[in-house]
Amino acid sequence: MDNLGYLFAAYTIIWIGLAYLVWTAMRKQKANRKEIEILKEKLDEQK
Repeated sequence: MDNLGYLFAAYTIIWIGLAYLVWTAMRKQKANRKEIEILKEKLDEQK
């Protein structure tokens, strides 16, 4: 029971890391969707 604080700290760090990875992936996905929309508009203009 002496190491319960370390266990809690480890889980906290892991969850913060996972949340950061998810947040980063969401930002990249949003940027990619925006770029796809821009490319679609340019493609439609060329037709």
